[in-house]
Amino acid sequence: MDILEKQLICPICLEIFTKPVVILPCQHNLCRKCANDIFQASNPYLPTRGGSVSSGGRFRCPSCRHEVVLDRHGVYGLQRNLLVENIIDMYKQGSTSSKPAPQRTDDQPMCEVHEDEKINIYCLTCSVPTCSMCKVFGSHKDCEVSPLKSVYQVQKTELTDSIAMMAGNHDRIQGIISQLEETCRAIEENGRRQKSHLCEKFDNLYAILEDRKREMSLKVSAEQDEKLIYIRGLKRKYEDHLENMAKIVESGIQTMEEPEMAVFLQTAKPLLQMMGEATNTSHLEKVEHGYENMDHYSANFKKERGVLSSINFITDEDEEEVDLVGAEKDIQKEQATSEEFLGTQTDPLPPLLPPSPEKHTQSS
Repeated sequence: MDILEKQLICPICLEIFTKPVVILPCQHNLCRKCANDIFQASNPYLPTRGGSVSSGGRFRCPSCRHEVVLDRHGVYGLQRNLLVENIIDMYKQGSTSSKPAPQRTDDQPMCEVHEDEKINIYCLTCSVPTCSMCKVFGSHKDCEVSPLKSVYQVQKTELTDSIAMMAGNHDRIQGIISQLEETCRAIEENGRRQKSHLCEKFDNLYAILEDRKREMSLKVSAEQDEKLIYIRGLKRKYEDHLENMAKIVESGIQTMEEPEMAVFLQTAKPLLQMMGEATNTSHLEKVEHGYENMDHYSANFKKERGVLSSINFITDEDEEEVDLVGAEKDIQKEQATSEEFLGTQTDPLPPLLPPSPEKHTQSS
């Protein structure tokens, strides 16, 4: 039945031939209405009477481009193809008995240029539904077209796949949001732990270190707040992206329920583009590994009381300087101790004399 249906398609309206069917001299068939539309479009200056051409003219076959010359009767002078009409009747009876006929809605879109023509084909070049007259004589005559039903099936399949992909991305983004929430809790916990450590150390030197403790705590809080603001803002971005995806999916589901193919195709293309953009998360920032770590706010209180007012969070360079300063102070202390010891010896040392010859001889 599918093969037979392809042989009964009019090359103009891309639908099954409508009776009466006329046969051209080149043996190709057309609906009489379609043949009349082509004839009038090819002979716009011929006089008409009652909507039909009253004098002869010519036009080209849309299938083979063979020139068809008509007499004064116009397309009504062409011979009807009764065999094709009988085959159409048998085909319709067979298709009706095998499957229910598709319901046609009265609100099928009409062509804006040709108001009497239904939108029944799809322009692949311009990606818009159009009518057969636009293909033959209108703005789409040089474009590649396809039957509305085939494009409808292809884009409906693409939309179904996109909806499934969006549903899969929903779970993945929801997992990222959960990780961001866990990062917020880790930052808060690490910030509280570091501030607690600082307070424990500052309590031993509270009288001197109270002001400094407040300043250092503010530094920890400032970075904590900065990181929390960043993470929460990033979380909101992902939530907004997820909400936008949900809206697009809802629009896609509503579009899937559209029974009319032309209306569906008018909304499916931009919706597919929106879905393609929504599945891309490359514009969303990712949190670096260890971003929640705040161990760099550790403190060391081994310095002298005289420099407590300049205490700050330690770095590797500060530890090296402390070791060098400690070593220099130890050397200076040893030198001072040695000089003090030498200063206590009041008796001068005897001069050095060469040994006597006798002692030298005895010893040798």
